[in-house]
Amino acid sequence: MAGTTLPTPLYPLYQEKFGFSELIVTVVYAVYAFGVIGILLLAGNASDTVGRRQVLLWGLGFAAASAVCFLCATGLGWLYAGRLLSGLSAGLFTGAATAYVLELAPPGGGSRATFVATAANMGGLGCGPLLAGLLAEYAPSPLLLPFAVHLALVAASAAVLLRLPETVRERQPLTAVRPQRPALPARVRAVFVPAAIASFVGFALFGVFTSVSPAFLARFLHVDNHAVSGLVVALAFFSSTAGQLAVSRVGVARSLPLGCAGLFAGLLLLAGAMHWDLLALVVLSAVVGGTGQGLAFRGALSAVAGASPDDRRAAVISTLFVVAYTGISVPVIGVGLLADPLGLEGAGLVFIACMLLLVTSAAAYLLRRPVTAPHPKV
Repeated sequence: MAGTTLPTPLYPLYQEKFGFSELIVTVVYAVYAFGVIGILLLAGNASDTVGRRQVLLWGLGFAAASAVCFLCATGLGWLYAGRLLSGLSAGLFTGAATAYVLELAPPGGGSRATFVATAANMGGLGCGPLLAGLLAEYAPSPLLLPFAVHLALVAASAAVLLRLPETVRERQPLTAVRPQRPALPARVRAVFVPAAIASFVGFALFGVFTSVSPAFLARFLHVDNHAVSGLVVALAFFSSTAGQLAVSRVGVARSLPLGCAGLFAGLLLLAGAMHWDLLALVVLSAVVGGTGQGLAFRGALSAVAGASPDDRRAAVISTLFVVAYTGISVPVIGVGLLADPLGLEGAGLVFIACMLLLVTSAAAYLLRRPVTAPHPKV
């Protein structure tokens, strides 16, 4: 998962090298989300059919191919290809790796396995920009070394994976994999609406942090240290991990409205950071907004899973992920489109205003119809 966010602090360097605009930065970033959505719809349940290990090996193959694209990048096309392949790898990892960790857990270790899966997912996303920022700032070849290190990590992961037992007993050939249609049974809709809105806003906030925040830090706050840029983005993901882990203590019913409140506060802090050009507010926005995203998304996932019929649960969860990854792509491209006429700060403020409106509507919906998810499954 670290490989999917590895280019984040490097985008200003690619802009300088290839001479493209903020819009192109956001499109390059969003291509990743389109890859994730595509694989979730076409092969989101593949590991149930052909086996966990085989799907994860495919994911590692896509991750390695993505790193090679960035290592060979001589133009914009390589960046698009690298991000698309990265999205395909993440789409395969998302469900298969989590299921594999839970299935490999010893008896009585389900709670710890859930912690490991959550920490590996969001923590890995946070480690990507942190690693790339440190290498870009303090080591040679800033556009090459991060991806060479990533290739080495992928190879090590493959070596470990090949030693693990397969947990799917009745495997079928690849031809048995069928596209998974999004589904929304009538009984889930009341829970799904606020869950989907909160997920959309949370992922949109992450999308802005991981696509344009390095440029904002460099241009308006004069933070040219790539390690600092990577750390700010990493804080958002690490805070999300903490928020997700807190759900088991605060409960699903409270985590979704609390997450909406955290997202609201994080968006306001980001608006203040853009208005007053204060690094401290950017950091606070990453921590508060990230925690809110973690609470909201884990609460949303648990509520939706708990309200879904057993035979439709996977399809409903896939639908939620499609909405979430739409949030990480479409609003970010909107920021890129507005960056030229309004400037990066103006575009960011318009984005924040729209997201505040959405998260407020989700909170208002929850006040009228509180979520009471019976026996959360996630």
